[in-house]
Amino acid sequence: QVQLVESGGGLVQPGGSLRLSCAASGTIFSVGAMAWYRQGPGEERELVASISTGGLVNYADFVEGRFTIARDNGQKMLYLQMNSLKPEDTAVYYCNANVRPSPGPPKYRNYWGQGTQVTVSS
Repeated sequence: QVQLVESGGGLVQPGGSLRLSCAASGTIFSVGAMAWYRQGPGEERELVASISTGGLVNYADFVEGRFTIARDNGQKMLYLQMNSLKPEDTAVYYCNANVRPSPGPPKYRNYWGQGTQVTVSS
């Protein structure tokens, strides 16, 4: 079984910063593409940023250069540095990863973390 555990959420004032972390553990041979999603109150879950195994990154338009996604392949970690936070960034942030559990057939399964709450408010 594979687990993704997020941490680093919390309450921050507008203009502040937070760093989210996601730790992958369990039966893992390799981790493929990883991503952060978010879901605001009454809204659908949306992609925030993604990163490939080789470090190719993609950001949603609303990020506007404020967030940075990074990964540590050796530690099986995913990060999201969020700066210049706005009230509209308030949401539950979810880690997502494609995981290959064994060295056999190269089949990846998609996993979600439980989410971490980010609240931006004065």
